[in-house]
Amino acid sequence: MKSHLDRLRALLAEISDLGRARALLAWDERTQMPRAGAESRAELVATIARVRHERLTSDEVGELLERAGEEITAFPYDSLEASLVRVTRREWEKARRVPAELRAEMTRTASIAEHAWAKAREESDFRAFLPHLERNVELRRRYAGCFEGFEGFEHPYDPLLDDFEPGMTTPEIAAILGALREGVRRLVAAVADGGIAVDDSCLYGRFPLDAQEQLARRVIAELPLERDAWRLDPTVHPFATAVSPADIRITTRFDEGYLGTLLWTVIHEAGHGIYENGMPRELWRSPLASPSSLGFHESQSRLWENWVGRSRPYLEHLLPRLRELFGEAFAAADPEALYRAANKVEPSLIRVEADPVTYNLHIALRLELELRIFDGGLELADLPEAWNALTSEYLGIDVPDDARGVLQDVHWAAGAFGYFPTYSLGNVIAGQIWDAALADLPELDDQMGRGELEPLRDWLRERLYRHGNKFMPRELVERVVGGPVDPGPYLRQLSERAHEVYGI
Repeated sequence: MKSHLDRLRALLAEISDLGRARALLAWDERTQMPRAGAESRAELVATIARVRHERLTSDEVGELLERAGEEITAFPYDSLEASLVRVTRREWEKARRVPAELRAEMTRTASIAEHAWAKAREESDFRAFLPHLERNVELRRRYAGCFEGFEGFEHPYDPLLDDFEPGMTTPEIAAILGALREGVRRLVAAVADGGIAVDDSCLYGRFPLDAQEQLARRVIAELPLERDAWRLDPTVHPFATAVSPADIRITTRFDEGYLGTLLWTVIHEAGHGIYENGMPRELWRSPLASPSSLGFHESQSRLWENWVGRSRPYLEHLLPRLRELFGEAFAAADPEALYRAANKVEPSLIRVEADPVTYNLHIALRLELELRIFDGGLELADLPEAWNALTSEYLGIDVPDDARGVLQDVHWAAGAFGYFPTYSLGNVIAGQIWDAALADLPELDDQMGRGELEPLRDWLRERLYRHGNKFMPRELVERVVGGPVDPGPYLRQLSERAHEVYGI
């Protein structure tokens, strides 16, 4: 006779399968689905979301959690068994507060809104998107209201943030990213006053799309992802999805006039895939077979994109491939010139194309706007004006149109309020992890210069990936780097690189 824990595992495996199936449908919707399929696809993903939610919130899961908890009282806190019960119980308690129909409506509305956003962005027409945004915000407010009295939730933004960064409160994320924002603004000002020009013209020109696709596939193939576990497709807004740890869907977009759009986007999304691909098999088909939080997830995409992908050794390794595919554009560029171009600090309009320093200012303005939306202090109709004002304040540039301003990101169309701050939080955590990696891997620079990235991947698997979702983020950061989240190492690393490039 099966134990209660075994029965719980079997039920959670089915719930996991439903979530992964929805992820596959979402990937298809953003890459392959004909536009006319949008309405029916919205109903399909809403049905799966509702069924999954009903299964997760069932009395049966609650009873099995209770009985399984009694069976594993002697198991260590960090054991697979104790972690499965502990993590599932928190997810079950949160989900029980949300009506299944609300969960389905949130999913349906977000699916429809994404298609409306894509059209509005193409036409730079915020007013056309506004009704969809209003509906998304209304539903997220209703969702947040379900958690009144939930332990640890005091701010209306807390439930939204917790979906992406469990256990972190609004005051905590505001304090961490506030310190980061001020440090970055001082660094940007120092670079502007430094007076040293950095030539990044090698990244601009005419780069044939077929050659860009060849580059993307070569870059991913040389990254430490399992060979037959990924595929690459174009999309409007790049993302990565793990249909399973052995089925990673990477997407990118191409800009014929700027190679950086492809190059660092594809490394970023592959970084997400490397993390998912590193999940131990014993965690598969369970709530533990995922990263602990989006902050940790983003720490890996940003680490591979910026600490590896913009490093001097890696770019020196990459340069011959760039010359082979793009000829004259890189004929005169030496490794040092490419390194400086890759790390040029210059405020720009588009977040996903921003340099590693000013990128954090893009996140700062989005967090500020989200907090004002859910505090009730910002009318959604006034969002473009507020966006443009903060862009001028933080980045010192004017926004020419909505497409390059308030409509540039898909997140609000997808209803993903609370996601944006995890990008900068990921940068902070990546900085702490990088210090630990350098201490343990003294030959890392030489290895990157030879394109040997498996030693770093193996170190990350042992230090981080093997834990999956067994621990709350606050616990995991202590285990991985030996201390709490701290923006200090990241700000120091940004300053050190700026010193190399600008001499400040």
